[in-house]
Amino acid sequence: MNKSKRNIYLMYLIVFFQGFVFYGPIATLYRQANGLSMSEIFIIESFFGLCIIIFEVPWGWLADRVGYKRIFVLSNVLFFISKIVFYEADSFNLFLLERVLLALALSGISGCDIAILHNSTDKGESEKVFGRYSAFATFGYIMATFMSGYFLKKSMEMAAFATIIPYGIAVVLTFFIIDDNCSVGEKPKIKDSLKLLLRDKKMILFLLSVTFMREIIQSVMVFLSQLQYTKSNIEIVYFGIIAGSLQIMGLISAKGYKISEKIGHTKSIRLIYISLSLTCILLALTSNPFFTIFLMAIISLSRGLLEPMVMTIQNNSIKTNNRAVMLSLYSMVGSIVSSGINPLIGISADRSLETSFLFCGLLGVIATILHFFLKEKNTVNHKVILE
Repeated sequence: MNKSKRNIYLMYLIVFFQGFVFYGPIATLYRQANGLSMSEIFIIESFFGLCIIIFEVPWGWLADRVGYKRIFVLSNVLFFISKIVFYEADSFNLFLLERVLLALALSGISGCDIAILHNSTDKGESEKVFGRYSAFATFGYIMATFMSGYFLKKSMEMAAFATIIPYGIAVVLTFFIIDDNCSVGEKPKIKDSLKLLLRDKKMILFLLSVTFMREIIQSVMVFLSQLQYTKSNIEIVYFGIIAGSLQIMGLISAKGYKISEKIGHTKSIRLIYISLSLTCILLALTSNPFFTIFLMAIISLSRGLLEPMVMTIQNNSIKTNNRAVMLSLYSMVGSIVSSGINPLIGISADRSLETSFLFCGLLGVIATILHFFLKEKNTVNHKVILE
């Protein structure tokens, strides 16, 4: 097996094991049981976003300088430690510490994992590989959610503890990655990369719209969904089964490239944006358990389709050797926007669950308008962003 294929398969396995978040179906309830309010949860998420902003670009610069593997390994060790802290957390400060460690981990991983995959992928195959990468993460989470019921029958703490083990396995696998960073030893200039991004107004608009949609998906699927299930009189023991079933919809990401090949990225993304916006509005209006699950399935499907397209568009837009730095800058833009949005979602959720869904729907409308504006302002030089 050549090193490129080896790297790809290892990355699939790593993200598969990191999908084993057994506490995922009850993460919000777990935090609430340990004393956090919804506004405190989203305040922590905002601080998490600020940490991403601080850590993202330095990690990317360091990865381009010393090699993707070294930063990738270190970041995954921090990822593993964050799960231990989450299990031990019983206060605002400890949950905040867990999020700081997670920010360090994810900001280091975010540029490196995609760069490793991109460097290991044949030309024209990137969206297919990124789709499978997302699918493996989803498949791991599906297995975890179906298994979570066993742990939840004992306690929520048991589900948090069980999550630590697969993350330890993932750390071990990172050591077998073969680094293929052609820019090791060079000194990438962050200032030059930042200037390139600031000149690319179309990419900034694209990143803004994508961030709005990602925040909708994250907020609804991770935090608000559990409150909606409770509102719909669904018992907690079924949360894992529901979450696992919904994640199956996300497996469409492995074949999502076929859809974008037929109708293009522009139409595909717009359809996703519009469907997500309408779904959030409908969630605010229903308490029917079956309709709620149906709407959650639409969100899960949309996430599975959106992410591979976004990763492909971002990678194809990079024309410099400082790939990790540019990807980190893209992520930083998203984190800046997220840190401002999260407190607003938290405040709206404390007011009422319906208000938070309506606010998410409003964000979706804004994202859709931004994307239409992007198309209207599109030029030949920026065609790669949309097509």
